[in-house]
Amino acid sequence: MPELQYYIINKPYGVLSQFTREHPDHRVLGDVYNFPKDVYPVGRLDKDSEGLLLITNDKSLTHQLLNPSFAHPRTYWVQVEGTPTPEALKQLRKGVSIRVKKQTYQTRPAVVTLFASPPPLPERDPPVRFRKTVPDSWLTIQLTEGKNRQVRHMCAAIGYPVLRLVRTKIQQLSLESLKLPIGGVKELERETVYRLTGIKP
Repeated sequence: MPELQYYIINKPYGVLSQFTREHPDHRVLGDVYNFPKDVYPVGRLDKDSEGLLLITNDKSLTHQLLNPSFAHPRTYWVQVEGTPTPEALKQLRKGVSIRVKKQTYQTRPAVVTLFASPPPLPERDPPVRFRKTVPDSWLTIQLTEGKNRQVRHMCAAIGYPVLRLVRTKIQQLSLESLKLPIGGVKELERETVYRLTGIKP
């Protein structure tokens, strides 16, 4: 039986959450760090998203984190175009209708707050496009599910397109507490990962 290994990466913008390069121009996880051969990402962040990604060969942990019946919360910091109204925020909290794989899906209730000022994040490379005539704002969104590009679809559904998306936490496993820079990688002990994700070994 292989030794169980656990890595956290602060995935940079433009990197695919996979090890296989489907096109010569693709940037993949192996371009960021020399991971062991038998580990895989738990879920995905799309190419345009950044932040916390757990990489492991622990299949039991992966199953529990990805199965929506366990409802493990994930937290995102989301920069949107415009300033969402209280009604729009209420819609996100209740759940909105989005399209997933050509089918209509009603999202679960979410925890959503509007930042009073931008969160402490370094500039993205490349920078986010700005329109002088349109303000932008930051939300924190906590979900207990992870449909494909769900946060982007949810924000689009209420009329506020996403400019930047950063996953900051999985349960209590947090980029802030680990102090990982963009592209940074940290190996963690099994007991630490289970404790912070709230999963019983």
